Amino acid sequence: EKESFNIVLLGIGGAKHDGPDLSDTIILANVNVKQNKVYMFSIPRDLWLPGEQDKINVVYAKAQKDNNGISDVGDAIFRITGQKIDYVVVLDFLGFTALVDYLGGIDVDVSNTLDDYHYPVEGMENDACGKTNEDIEVFTATASAETEFWDFFNCRYKHIHVNKGLTHMNGETALEFVRSRHGVGSEGSDFARSRRQQLVISALKDKSFSLGVILYPVKLIGVYNILKANINTNIDVEEIDDFIKLARKLQNGEVKNYVIDQGNETEKRYGLLRNPPITEEYRLKWVLIPRTGNGNFSEIQEYVGCIVGGKEFLISKNGILIPTPTPTTAINN
Repeated sequence: EKESFNIVLLGIGGAKHDGPDLSDTIILANVNVKQNKVYMFSIPRDLWLPGEQDKINVVYAKAQKDNNGISDVGDAIFRITGQKIDYVVVLDFLGFTALVDYLGGIDVDVSNTLDDYHYPVEGMENDACGKTNEDIEVFTATASAETEFWDFFNCRYKHIHVNKGLTHMNGETALEFVRSRHGVGSEGSDFARSRRQQLVISALKDKSFSLGVILYPVKLIGVYNILKANINTNIDVEEIDDFIKLARKLQNGEVKNYVIDQGNETEKRYGLLRNPPITEEYRLKWVLIPRTGNGNFSEIQEYVGCIVGGKEFLISKNGILIPTPTPTTAINN
């Protein structure tokens, strides 16, 4: 019924992980039905929200104490992007890996080789790695940098490697690919991780269509059975049929990916965020804030609005520039 609508996608750890309801992935998807396009915006989980006095990745987790968190997430994303949120979908790691495996794996066009020597080993988060309690007490009393913990508790981490180019991934590999936070070089940033997450979403879409999942009730039921125990959403069951019809329509549509970030000096590209000094204002946490100031999301809202509205713009050092239309001269006959 609408020309376009907005969905927020959240990825969370789930029951087996520390901070099970913290948002590991936050993506706003604007679905433009009329233009047959989907615009995906990755929002960094370290973005600071003054009203909550915390990072955006805690919004869903905190809201679990009072309600199911869906409305709180929608409100937060609206404040940041200026986009009214119609739907929220929350998927945990178990549901994600099971979905990828159910589809027989996915083929991801990896942009850069990924090497992460400090990927956490599941179940080893609190392992002593052969150290005595006395050794651990002495170490924790003086250690400060994360790299020191990596070296001291080396059994808690493993090396993951993914080659550049088209790579087939099962559920476990795909999860490692999208979760990796300490890749070597340019792949070590949270923004690079956001781009990898978008690549995987596109690969999931392509694999689902290639298998004809949305065309066959049996396959759809299989997907539903996998997801129902690992998903939280405000999409009503009665609306599922409409989403299936829409998916068929968008099968050959265009997906465009964007990451809200700090820019890149090497590429001479300006961003919309900055990393402020670690102070009491941010509860001594490493955070990201808009370059326009703490809590001032006006530029981000303008940026998202221009993209979904099809307007030309340029991010400059001092703001977002929108070209002035060239005046036309009327010709009278």
